[in-house]
Amino acid sequence: MANSQNKKKGLKEEVIGIALVFVSLFLIISLLSYSEANISSNWGGIVGGYIAWLLFKVVGYSAYLFPILMVILALEFLIRREFDFRPLIPLSLFFLLLSFSGLLSSLAGSDLLSGGVVGKYICLFLWDYLNWTGTLIFLLALFITSGIFATGISFVDIIGKAYSAYSQKSEDEETEEEPLEESEVRSQKSEVKKQERPAIIVPPAQKKQPKTKEPVQEHFEFLKTSGDFQLPPLSFLDSPPEKTQVLDEEALRTNSKILEKKLKDYGVDGQVIAVTPGPVVNMYEFEPAPGVKVASIVNLSDDLALALRAASIRIIAPIPGKAVVGIEVPNAAKQKIYLREILESQAYAKSHSKLTFALGKDISGNPFAADLARMPHLLMAGATGAGKSVTVNDIIISILYKATPNDVRFLMIDPKMLELSAYEGIPYLLTPVVTDTKRAAAVLRGMVNEMGERYKLMAEKGTKSIDKYNQLFDEEGSKDEEKEIHRRLPYIVVVIDELADLMMAAGKDVEESLVRLSQMARAAGIHLLVATQRPSVDVITGLIKANLPARLSLQVASRTDSRTILDTGGAETLLGEGDMLFLPPGSSRVKRIHGAYISEVEIKRVTDFLKKQGKPAYDKAIAEAKVEEKGGIDDDLGEEFNKRYDEAVAIVIQLQQASTSYIQRRLRIGYNTAARIMEKMEAEGVVGPAQGSRPREVLVKKEGGVSE
Repeated sequence: MANSQNKKKGLKEEVIGIALVFVSLFLIISLLSYSEANISSNWGGIVGGYIAWLLFKVVGYSAYLFPILMVILALEFLIRREFDFRPLIPLSLFFLLLSFSGLLSSLAGSDLLSGGVVGKYICLFLWDYLNWTGTLIFLLALFITSGIFATGISFVDIIGKAYSAYSQKSEDEETEEEPLEESEVRSQKSEVKKQERPAIIVPPAQKKQPKTKEPVQEHFEFLKTSGDFQLPPLSFLDSPPEKTQVLDEEALRTNSKILEKKLKDYGVDGQVIAVTPGPVVNMYEFEPAPGVKVASIVNLSDDLALALRAASIRIIAPIPGKAVVGIEVPNAAKQKIYLREILESQAYAKSHSKLTFALGKDISGNPFAADLARMPHLLMAGATGAGKSVTVNDIIISILYKATPNDVRFLMIDPKMLELSAYEGIPYLLTPVVTDTKRAAAVLRGMVNEMGERYKLMAEKGTKSIDKYNQLFDEEGSKDEEKEIHRRLPYIVVVIDELADLMMAAGKDVEESLVRLSQMARAAGIHLLVATQRPSVDVITGLIKANLPARLSLQVASRTDSRTILDTGGAETLLGEGDMLFLPPGSSRVKRIHGAYISEVEIKRVTDFLKKQGKPAYDKAIAEAKVEEKGGIDDDLGEEFNKRYDEAVAIVIQLQQASTSYIQRRLRIGYNTAARIMEKMEAEGVVGPAQGSRPREVLVKKEGGVSE
């Protein structure tokens, strides 16, 4: 009986030992094959990859202690068939792990992988009280003590045996110590260099949605059917290809050394402490030495671009919240960003706003989405070929994937008659796509009237919010008398693809309408998306700019254009092809975004799907807004003007000389009024046309005759 019990106990110990061996083997291959760039390529699979990622993140290279300790424990079970458990062992192992992580962090400096988060914070805590040397001594003592308690091996015995072996060496062996010391010096130098290497900060890969045979829209809340209207499925958009590019850490570190050397050549000492690789640019975090002025770094962007053979370099001095200067260097091979991968991201999918739109990815490769309702208007600019039209399409398509025509309607103004024509006929439109500049001025005035009507409706309901109004309408609007007066108010997005053309044709009317809408339309649910390729002060006037706080700039021609749109430079150094700077409302710090790409074929798939579900219900009040025709110069100018005009004619005929400035001084009127009087006199044949600096010819003589 006793033998059978001992046999069962022995089998149990053997099974535990074998299990520990396989677990330790799995941990070893997972840790050895771990790659930050591609976790799924781990020899231990996705499970092994994430276990290795977690261990390295928490304790750094101390993670290798886990399989080693498991092997020792397995040998105890397999060879001795017993394990002498002592309560002090777990505590000793815990302090052994802490001290080893702290030692690695102390020796490796800024490399987060060395001791992990645990080692980093242990060092930060101890450095405040013991400094670096004291911390190193304390952690070394703790490590040795913990090892003695955990293993039961005497450290003094080990030192004694090592000393005895050393003293028994022959004299000829001692002569070989000199080259060994040189090799030790070389190894120490390599360790120092390793400590100084900048940390490569790679964000964890985004989790992809599981691939199934079911329609993609069932996986996302925002793609569910709304009534009889169906939102377009994500399958209409192209999927990004599988990423095969491997992160070249050595190239990043080489560029770091080039940056440090080039800056040192210009008297700027410091070191690159971290590198954040991205899809289009890499961010190098440069920590200047004490006494170095930040302005001296900003002025070296062209020299650094030359040294790195880069098209352009953008310098952020300093990075908000950090004591470092950011240097953005373009990648040798830029990654193409697809709109579909942004729409599949949590940043877009989790937003409940109907006006959420996807832009692209930030410099770290994280998807970026924003809410137009919070802005509440967006002003964007970009030179020809910079990707402005693609960005406008990104915003429109993103909203079409979020909202139905009952939620959002569009008013599209496209003077170029090219970019927005693809959306003609979709059920979201308030009017057909407006291509005539005079019609554009008229529909903008119609939008101002619509804004006023909405405010009246909300005032009758006693609410200041369009969302609250719609909620009250849904609850109370079933009454017949309410239906005749009130209606559900969808959001309206006014898209103007080229503001410069409108300002040239009808600048005063367009500016007046835009200013009124930008000042007052937010609460009424009307939002502006205004784009231009010429961000000059005559296009983006002070009033328009002041009321459009959210700005977005793609690559522009000059620093002056960048300052006009963003109030700061930097947009002139962008790379084009959707590379942009985004200025959130209420902020002075721009955010760099790499825009997503959507092709005309993808847009056509989406719009064809939407057109099949119904025709647009145009708003007659806006669609049939009348264009104000400019009448004759003397139409509706008022009695006061006619009186002044008669006086001016009498003076001109009497003195036989005509100039705008003379009429202005003589009648004590403004220049604009004097200029209109002169134009009317020319139209009626009183004076001749302007002749440059020479005065106009007076065609009517004193006696009343007309000169030949």
